[in-house]
Amino acid sequence: MGDLASLPVVEGAGGVAFAVRAVPGASRERVVGRHGDAVKVAVQAPPEDGRANQRLLEVLAAALGVPARCLMLVSGARGRDKRVRVLGLAADEVLRRLAALQDT
Repeated sequence: MGDLASLPVVEGAGGVAFAVRAVPGASRERVVGRHGDAVKVAVQAPPEDGRANQRLLEVLAAALGVPARCLMLVSGARGRDKRVRVLGLAADEVLRRLAALQDT
């Protein structure tokens, strides 16, 4: 598992986009770490009716310290590999907050 501070992010349109690898149906909800060029996020919700996607955004929002309404799923709604956009934060701030998760 690599360093989240060096995760590839793309800044634009008022926010930052990055890749996420979802793990639905997990026993515990958390940002696990890095999976290739993506942030690996475990959620308890099953991948049915968008429940895992919604929970994924909520878990990421809590981890980044922003309201859930500041995150949106850009692509990957039906697969494990997704792209998420965070509104209102610069790339360096997103990376700093993600890196801080590894210290806990």
